[in-house]
Amino acid sequence: MLMMALLLPHIQKTVEFLRKLKAEFKITAGPVSCFLGIEVRQLEDGSIFISQEAYAKKVLQKFGMMDSNPVGTPIVQESDPEDSVTKEYVSGNIPYRSAVGSLMYLSTGTRPDIAYAVSVVSQKLDCATMEDWNKVKRILKYLKGTVNKGILFRSNGPRKITAFSDADYAQDVNTRRSTTGVICKFADGAVTWFSQKQRCIALSTTEAEIIAANEAAKTVVWLQRLFSDLIRVDDVPVLKCDNTGAIKLAKNPEFHRRSKHIDTRFLWIREKYLNGDLKLEHIAGEHQIADILTKVLPKPRFQRLRTLSGLD
Repeated sequence: MLMMALLLPHIQKTVEFLRKLKAEFKITAGPVSCFLGIEVRQLEDGSIFISQEAYAKKVLQKFGMMDSNPVGTPIVQESDPEDSVTKEYVSGNIPYRSAVGSLMYLSTGTRPDIAYAVSVVSQKLDCATMEDWNKVKRILKYLKGTVNKGILFRSNGPRKITAFSDADYAQDVNTRRSTTGVICKFADGAVTWFSQKQRCIALSTTEAEIIAANEAAKTVVWLQRLFSDLIRVDDVPVLKCDNTGAIKLAKNPEFHRRSKHIDTRFLWIREKYLNGDLKLEHIAGEHQIADILTKVLPKPRFQRLRTLSGLD
């Protein structure tokens, strides 16, 4: 009864919203089973499972990879660029851009496990080599073995937003820019994530981590506002980072010699923490889920983090 009393205002808002939509547009209201290629299945215990199995199979069929041999990870450590004396660029008959575009929709829809790999290959759209094309084919081979993977939101999962931020310091050997990885979970499932190269060069691991944490904080604040208008959200959202220096910098309003050069826009997270809009917690590196979005990982750790992110 208490649960129904808490949910009643949200239900009434939903009904009113649908009434206004029907007055302006022709819509179909009812249980959702598929939306823009994302399949939605509600389990008997109330949990919700989303996937893109049908879309993934179409992608494999389109690029002739249905009969390929599955692999355990979507990306492996690349060889030293200095080892390649000559580079063979992809020809016009190789659908590199089309394949990457198809994988992008998967990586942003229901497959955070391929987000980092897709981010890597998407950086070569204008100058892709055959080595890059082989990376794309490896992602497709990984997809072949995990085509039915999706995100499970458990009915008994925590109704609190928990975010994880991580950064791989100076990963790009050419620009020395770091890679940011952020993943946010609700009800034990990932609701949003991204893997991207940072826009400036960080001078330390702490700076790279605070930049990543700041991006995560912006996502967390937005999610909290969105979810609060739709459902009941328990407690203040939590942001977990595995770098103690970044956490101290975000919490401490003082300036220090080693950090005074860091742009104020990357310390926006400090204001949100001091205002009580989010909590900052340290997490051991081995439990840092966002690690899957920043670097190439060995198969056992990759599969463990994939499970922790909510993929089932």
